[in-house]
Amino acid sequence: MKIALFPGSFDPVTKAHVDIVKRSVDLFDKLYIGIGVNSTKQGLLTIEKREQMIRSVFEGDDRIHVIAYEGLTVNFCKSIGAQYMIRGIRTVSDFEYEKAIAQMNHSLEPGIESIFIVSKPGYSSISSTIVREVLRYNGDVSQFIPKEALPYL
Repeated sequence: MKIALFPGSFDPVTKAHVDIVKRSVDLFDKLYIGIGVNSTKQGLLTIEKREQMIRSVFEGDDRIHVIAYEGLTVNFCKSIGAQYMIRGIRTVSDFEYEKAIAQMNHSLEPGIESIFIVSKPGYSSISSTIVREVLRYNGDVSQFIPKEALPYL
């Protein structure tokens, strides 16, 4: 069974995240969306709300599972039996950052492959960070967020 993990903070989930999931899910038997818990960061949404939000977006697809985790992502991959880690790439700087992480992860756990999915051009400017900033100033984020996620904001 081919199992992959798409890790991230998903604070909040964006249309760019959804695009990466939809384009990668058919490559695997099971795809986990892993919400990384970072105890040093204060998120916009609680972990529980993020889980509910993402589940509502992907409701009905039995191949997609949503779970929060803490600690090293490669260790979490091992704990769920994931042999692949999905990462979305929007820009050249994303690639450089993700490449360094992928190389470190490979050193820690050679059995887990990182797979980069390049963002579609229309989604390359969308990030959770930018969406959070728009939300802070009461801006309309509906063009960046899946409609199922809007009630959670």
